[in-house]
Amino acid sequence: MSNLVKAFEHDFKLSRDAMVPLTKIHPGDTVRVHFRIVEGKRERVQPFQGVVIRKREGGLSSSITVRRVASHGVGVERTFPLHAPRLERVEVLRNAHVRRANLYYLRDRAGKSARLREKRRFYAAASASSETIESQD
Repeated sequence: MSNLVKAFEHDFKLSRDAMVPLTKIHPGDTVRVHFRIVEGKRERVQPFQGVVIRKREGGLSSSITVRRVASHGVGVERTFPLHAPRLERVEVLRNAHVRRANLYYLRDRAGKSARLREKRRFYAAASASSETIESQD
């Protein structure tokens, strides 16, 4: 790949990093993806909330596949290119502890067996409590 293309990709990634937290998205995370939909002449933002079952790296062609269970127990999967201009933002709602890179086994599961164990993050709470202790002294 030429240096000109690499430079363009690098500049584009830096401009998009504020809206799309690429380093914070992992398989097993519950995310809400805000995607722009065009309906005739109108344009609106539609959120899609679900579990990330796959993350593909690859520069500007990186993408995530998000799965949710719609009405009547029908599973819906949608693949979002992370650097697409129609992608507004990605919110990470929950982090889950998983031991695989691709969570395709969730397709065969329903109900309680499809739940993922939540990853607990204590370092933010610990630093906040230490700051309050220092301020009380």
